Parts: sequence; structure tokens; C-alpha cells
Amino acid sequence: MKYGILIDITRCIGCYACEEACAQRWGNPITEAHKLSSIQNTAVIDYNGVYVSRLCMHCEKPTCASACPVGAFQKTSLGPVIYDPSKCLGCRYCMQACPFDIPKYQWDKLNPKVTKCDMCYERIKAGNVPACVEACPAEARTFGKRDELIEEAKRRINENPETYYPHIFGLKEAGGTSVLYLADRPMQKLGFKANLPEVPLSLFTEQIMSKIPGYIFWGGTLLFGIWWITKRRDEVQRLQRKLKEMEENNKKENGK
Repeated sequence: MKYGILIDITRCIGCYACEEACAQRWGNPITEAHKLSSIQNTAVIDYNGVYVSRLCMHCEKPTCASACPVGAFQKTSLGPVIYDPSKCLGCRYCMQACPFDIPKYQWDKLNPKVTKCDMCYERIKAGNVPACVEACPAEARTFGKRDELIEEAKRRINENPETYYPHIFGLKEAGGTSVLYLADRPMQKLGFKANLPEVPLSLFTEQIMSKIPGYIFWGGTLLFGIWWITKRRDEVQRLQRKLKEMEENNKKENGK
């Protein structure tokens, strides 16, 4: 059973409640930038009075997952594409591969990771809806089973042809996505890429990754190993200093 989010742009009032709910869910600061960044996994962009939500599309066949050499990305059976930072090498192939330009990188961190929306995967597993959906006062976001969201989108288009452009964005783009859009105009006029293929782009990345010589992958793994050992060594040194400090304090207290 796959879930998704239907975003009806004609209903968005630009209140940014979804941004704030997303920031609280991730423990990020609330910003006035209104654009995707390493501290903002959901953004509402103003296109001359038309408010367009951007977040991970959660592709049915995610290119980020196929491009990642260490399996840090995973398409779950519930629909969300999740990311495991503990596996990430920092190669950023995912950022290059994403057809929607979604993943961002923590350039300002000493140990940077990739960031993106996970559709509140833990909340979904617990039977709740994503925080951004729950926060929306205009019901511009609808959470549900992907098949049912598609039927709901078709119903809205058929019953209100004067309101909607007759296309469900995400139904077929890049092989289909779990996040779907309805709007009053082509999405290409709202900042989305035009002419996205209907076949999953992961097919191409899988072919490319299969031709990359093994030594490149193992070279990356070796670099990760060196980084991990260095990081581990620093942690051990910090622990040793702490133990020594505690030992000296105990001696002082016993000497009193």
C-alpha cells in the first residue's frame, strides 16, 4: 500500500503553515527565505501570487536511490523515499541525479549530510498524516493512498474544468511520483522542468552505475573508512580526556 500527498495549488493561500510545521518536525529554524535549503525541506514559492509548494517528490523509482553507491536512499513500501545519513559518503550523486533538484547539502557543517523531506515517514508508520498536511488550514494538501489521490484529482478536474489545467503532475513524470500536483496552468509555468520523460530516470542511472569500475566504488569506500577511523579516533581522544579529568577530580575529592 503506497501513500502520497496531493497538492492542490489552486487552494494554497500562502500562509506558510506547512513550512513552519516541517521546520518544527525537523528541529530547524523558521526562515523567511521560502526556498528549499539544508534547513528547509518544504518551501512555498510565490509565483506572482500563485503559491507553489516544493518538497521531495518521492519518485516511484527514485533516481537518488539508484545513483547512491552505498544505499543511503530507500523507496519504502509505504511510499516515502527515506535517507540514512549514517551510510552517506557525501558524494552528492543524489543531488546530480534528482530530476526535481530536491536534495540539499549541509555545506556549513563539519560533518555535512544531505537533507530532504521524508514525508514524515515515522508519523505515517504510526498511523498519522505528515506534519505539513496536518498544518494546512486550506486543505491544499491531501494525504492518502496514491491510487485514491489520483481518483480524487481526476474528480476535481472533471467537475471543475474551469478551475484546473487538465493534467495531474506526478502521475507519469519521471516514472510517477508519490507527490501529485493540481494547478490552473501547466506546471512548467510554475518553475517545474518541462519535458520530463515518463520512464523512470533510475533506469539510466542504474545502467551507468553498473558500468562504473569496481575500484571507483571501493575507492570511495576506502575514503569513507579513513574518514570514519579519523572521526572515531577523535571521539576516543575526547573520551580519554574526560576520563582523565574525572580521575583527577576524584583524587582531589579523596585528598580532602
